Amino acid sequence: MRSILITGGNGGLGLGIGRYFLEKDPEARVWLGVRSNRAAAEALIAEFPERGRLVDLEVTSKDAWEAAVATIQAADGRLDVLVNNAGMHRDALLATMDDEAWRSVVSSNLDSVFFGCRAVIPGMMRERFGRIVNMASLSAVLPPLGQTNYAAAKAGVVALTQTLAKEVARAGITVNALLPGYIETEALAHLDAEGAKRAKMGIPMRRFGRPAEVAAAVFFLACQDAGYVTGSALKIDGGIF
Repeated sequence: MRSILITGGNGGLGLGIGRYFLEKDPEARVWLGVRSNRAAAEALIAEFPERGRLVDLEVTSKDAWEAAVATIQAADGRLDVLVNNAGMHRDALLATMDDEAWRSVVSSNLDSVFFGCRAVIPGMMRERFGRIVNMASLSAVLPPLGQTNYAAAKAGVVALTQTLAKEVARAGITVNALLPGYIETEALAHLDAEGAKRAKMGIPMRRFGRPAEVAAAVFFLACQDAGYVTGSALKIDGGIF
């Protein structure tokens, strides 16, 4: 059985990735890392009671990461796949952005990936196997106005991914990043009908992506056959960039 931890397990993308693994891989044991707002995550786990679990995880806390990884390793004996999916954004123009908006966004999107990767690497090195998939964003390479904090954090995730991939490649561990564009999750809830129409006009495919389409990429990068893919930054954006 493969042990898989997905952070941000209570959001649309985290839930979509968790469901994809549970439905596509009968050998997968999926742990959804959550801090609060657990109802949707609990509902998914209830559908797969033998292979799904929740684990308490505040992704900006080193201690919380160490505790969560220890819990999973105690239950499963190992942790094979980490999907660093948790994150947030607080958009504002840099000239008016307050310190807390900067710190909280960088912490939730970049510090969390650092703490998570550092927590799982020792166990993966012992097993001589591991798959890490870090969720960046199209904003890392095509940043919009008002996202200096978010774009900088996600660009940092890409750089961290590429550097770490080199450090652990000989241990049988791959580290890759995904750069989603517009995906149909709660992140697009701020768009009204007209805003959604305008956004789609900027996408060559003229539609938003679906969580399952991102999950399929995660699933591939986490599989045994993707062992020669590492340090990549894969865009999932319908052709925007």
